[in-house]
Amino acid sequence: MSDKILITGISGFVGQNLYEFLNNNGKGDILSLSRSAGDGKEVLTYEDFFADSTVSASHYVHLAGKAHDLKKTSDDQAYFDVNFGLTKKLYDRFLADPEAKNFVFISSVKACADTVEGWLTEETKCDPVTPYGKSKLQAEEYILKNLPADKQVYILRPCMIHGPGNKGNLNLLFAFAKKGLPFPLAAFDNQRSFLSVDNLCWVILQLLNKDIPSGVYQVADEGAFSTNQLIRLMAASLNKRAKLWAIPASLITACARVGDKLHLPLTSERLKKLTESYKVDNSKIVKSIGEPLPMSAETGLKKTFKAFI
Repeated sequence: MSDKILITGISGFVGQNLYEFLNNNGKGDILSLSRSAGDGKEVLTYEDFFADSTVSASHYVHLAGKAHDLKKTSDDQAYFDVNFGLTKKLYDRFLADPEAKNFVFISSVKACADTVEGWLTEETKCDPVTPYGKSKLQAEEYILKNLPADKQVYILRPCMIHGPGNKGNLNLLFAFAKKGLPFPLAAFDNQRSFLSVDNLCWVILQLLNKDIPSGVYQVADEGAFSTNQLIRLMAASLNKRAKLWAIPASLITACARVGDKLHLPLTSERLKKLTESYKVDNSKIVKSIGEPLPMSAETGLKKTFKAFI
């Protein structure tokens, strides 16, 4: 039996990192599913894959999905078509594949909660409010209702993923530090969990290699950071002194509302991501794997910031 790994979403940020990581760790027999063929890897279109029932794989890693739209321009149904519909179709194929041994679905902490008080755990009652979170949860629920006795199934809920090459909110934040601009949100007191893409790739590899119980697992680096701490780390990576301005939170919130209407860089959604607390407990996945994640949260952040320079 081959040890082929089928991966969706390989052209994305996580997919590109996972492809390289698996190849560097002796897992180079990879089949990628994509909307279009090509790019130099072994690739099948979704249409061809679902039309040919003879194509098999030992491991299914489902990364593809419709990401959260910060500009809120996407139709709600589009989230369910991709995040639920495609997941259901791929999972059904996994169940019917006689060679398949495990299925890894990359969900999101937002499938459980958009806001968190204290620490988010796998026992937290899920109540997503966005189409993105609701569609991810619907996919989770379908999977959990159809768990096979002879195969292993993992639902991973990562928090904010970062790493070299990722153009997200951390990159926007880094622009302030890089230009020597003062950070005006110092009045907000928060604590947020992060996840380096290196640690996520490592977790996925452990799930493919080890006998770990099926289930839902949150994935986050150890600990949490305030946005002010992030600014200080960014400034240090640039050999600069951090400039923190504690402008009243009410004034900043009003400016973000203006940004919503004028499509400025600072919007209410971005402000929320930069200033809210969102702490994610990773103890279940760490205990199940039997060892801590290899890269510390601070080391991972420093690696990302260095790539931004």
